[in-house]
Amino acid sequence: MGTKFNDILPFIKEDTAKLFLTLFRLVAIVGLGYWLWDSIKKQSATLLNWALALIFAGALGNIIDSVFYGVIFSDSYNGVAKLFPEEGGYAPLFYGHVVDMLQFPLVEWTWPQWIPILGGDTFLFFQYIFNVADTAISTGVGILIVFNKKIFKKEEVKTSESDQD
Repeated sequence: MGTKFNDILPFIKEDTAKLFLTLFRLVAIVGLGYWLWDSIKKQSATLLNWALALIFAGALGNIIDSVFYGVIFSDSYNGVAKLFPEEGGYAPLFYGHVVDMLQFPLVEWTWPQWIPILGGDTFLFFQYIFNVADTAISTGVGILIVFNKKIFKKEEVKTSESDQD
């Protein structure tokens, strides 16, 4: 589980922080959607449209999870979640968890005992679990940062000779 809003502002209760984060996501997706729509309408740089589309898709995926997942699925800790469980979901509307996680452990081994500090410890190569939606958002933001000058070209202002004197 990642950092929660109330980890940063501990005086806010966890339920209130979760609701605030979900509502913030909803407002952000409206702003992103408008920016993407306007960018496509203005035929802006293709890289800008791709970046915004990735950010929008990732944000939308996180919203779907946080708004609906808790209502339609059972808890998935130590097992597989059930769709539409008889006892109901694990959380009310707007209080679900983001769940689209992937893990690809490629190689696992135990370090030989003779290696200082690491000897006997287990090592799992690529042990990290990542979120598909957050990967899309990060990729879109990365495109905006790396290709900033290409995406947001500044129009050169032509000055007359009298302005230069």
